[in-house]
Amino acid sequence: MSLRLSSLSNFKRPLYLWNLMIRDSTNNGLFSETLKIYSSMARNGVLGNSFTYPLVLKACGRIASFRDGTKIHGRVIRLGFKEDAFVQTALIDLYSRCSEIVHSRLVFDEMPVRSVVSWNAMISAYCHGPWMDRALILLKEMRDYGFDPNSSTFVSILSGFSNLTASNKYLLLGLSIQCCLIKHGLEFSETSLTNSLMSMYIHFGQINGACQVFDMMHDKSLISWTTIIGGFLKVGNTAEAFRVFHQMQYQSTDIDSVVFLHLASGCVQVGNLRLASTVHSLILKSGCDEEESIENVLVSMYAKCGDLSTARRLFDLVNEKTISLWTSMIAACASSGHPMESLELFRKLLRTDIRPNVETLATVLSACADLGSLSMGQEIEGYILLHGFDTDKRIQASLIHMYSKCGRINKARGAFERVKAKDLVLWASMINGYAIHGMGKEAISLFHKMLKEEGLKPDAIVYTSILHACSHSGLVEEGLNHFKNMKEESGIDPTVEHYTCLVDLLGRAGRLDSAFEIIKGMPLEARQQAWTPFLNACRIHGNIELGELAAAKLLDLGLGTSGNYVLMANLYTSLGKWKEAHMMRKLITSEGLVKECGWSLVEINGRFHMFSAGNHSYLQLVSIYKTLEELNASLLEAGFIAEAMTVNNDL
Repeated sequence: MSLRLSSLSNFKRPLYLWNLMIRDSTNNGLFSETLKIYSSMARNGVLGNSFTYPLVLKACGRIASFRDGTKIHGRVIRLGFKEDAFVQTALIDLYSRCSEIVHSRLVFDEMPVRSVVSWNAMISAYCHGPWMDRALILLKEMRDYGFDPNSSTFVSILSGFSNLTASNKYLLLGLSIQCCLIKHGLEFSETSLTNSLMSMYIHFGQINGACQVFDMMHDKSLISWTTIIGGFLKVGNTAEAFRVFHQMQYQSTDIDSVVFLHLASGCVQVGNLRLASTVHSLILKSGCDEEESIENVLVSMYAKCGDLSTARRLFDLVNEKTISLWTSMIAACASSGHPMESLELFRKLLRTDIRPNVETLATVLSACADLGSLSMGQEIEGYILLHGFDTDKRIQASLIHMYSKCGRINKARGAFERVKAKDLVLWASMINGYAIHGMGKEAISLFHKMLKEEGLKPDAIVYTSILHACSHSGLVEEGLNHFKNMKEESGIDPTVEHYTCLVDLLGRAGRLDSAFEIIKGMPLEARQQAWTPFLNACRIHGNIELGELAAAKLLDLGLGTSGNYVLMANLYTSLGKWKEAHMMRKLITSEGLVKECGWSLVEINGRFHMFSAGNHSYLQLVSIYKTLEELNASLLEAGFIAEAMTVNNDL
């Protein structure tokens, strides 16, 4: 039943009609409409009851209207609803959704009569933020006061673990909550509770525990299947995720867009274009292909599986493109190594009625950084300032990165200094900017300033930038100390990127034996990635023995790319071993490898000029070579002797 305000306009509406309208609009998610109806009701002098105010307060909470909520709070106090458990519980939920947890607790503490629902509302309020410890204390108090927690209590508690760091400490707390479920006989009492238990295990990376819960469920809902599929994808087990999906199909369970979003991310993980096409066909069959989230993920999926042309065709087929779809396509081009296409798409977007958002601008700034397009980056900065995006920290971090990659480290520092309340991302961006420019001391100084003055705790990305800065500045001891502190002081386990930076650090400094010992102690995945920078270091320092060992390891691992063969050939050539170098070049042909042609890109007056190795068709080639000869002569006069490059572009 849906009633309009225009009905019954000739006489005063009774309260029950106002309540029906408020109920209908709230249940249909029209929360702003609920507040309009309530406002009209108040102007007509009609007072609400215990049915009215919980619904109106719910509407305030759903749109996070703290101002309207406090006004209604004042009215319910004046009307004598302070002892009404339903109204007071609705107030707790309202303040929680407005991130006013202190107000929630004040309402809870002043309640003369509490029910299980009241306790659950306050526990849930704590679980929505970083107050999990208080939620657990309140759970204990609830039991001490003689209230037995129910399934809703534990759903809130288990869901709250997703806001915590995935550590053993919190995992043990999660397991203790499961023991409480078993003790109260609730473990498999409701599907929503069991799904929350699975999600808790998945958050902590315990996929086996999640599988045990899933296998013991009697009634598996769509959310149950989706949760376990997402869990397998989180730990990188794509094959098992698709196996569960096929089992889900066999059970004739309805499939929604969330499942397809998971499957698309699985295709991206393995980079399997054929699998991506299969998922796409299932999406078309289900009729989900016109949903905005699906359109976005299809574009990203094809691009990340190496088929940018199909991604572009899907994009062009959509008549009414949203800003999310534009952003997905711009990001797809940028991540696929086509930054020029990203910028062209952005220019095309500006000619439409759709306005870029923060994510769009951050993406296109990243494309400018990859392309080294300073002029376009400055134009986008002008757009950012004109439309008031300059206060967004993500935008500022993107500007810092863009200016750093375009060679304007002072402009990057200026953008960094303009931000008053800097977060970790901004500090990491500036540290990385110094690393790109080989300014190791400046990067380390900024890192210490971040620790001492701001009290921020560095994450894995910051440490990657610091190690990179030390590597490019020859600060070996400082780099080794930071690698040690990362593990011992910050509790961060080294990733592949950290190990690779460490090998590069030692290799550039000529400490090849130390780098070799580090590689031998690495996890397998990191070791596979570390052999290439190690081989390059062997070439630089002419160590043929360790170079041959690194090349053999790469061949055994099936990572014998054309670039690695060229590195080894150049190592042999630098030491005068022409026969061995010739054999390496022959291997490139026999293995069917193709060396990508070297190319560079130069921006002049807003236009991009591409040069590729061996291409003599450029109109201004004579003038370019003449200028190069003049530059070489100037360098020789200054006493600079360039390192002989032995890369053969004909390979």
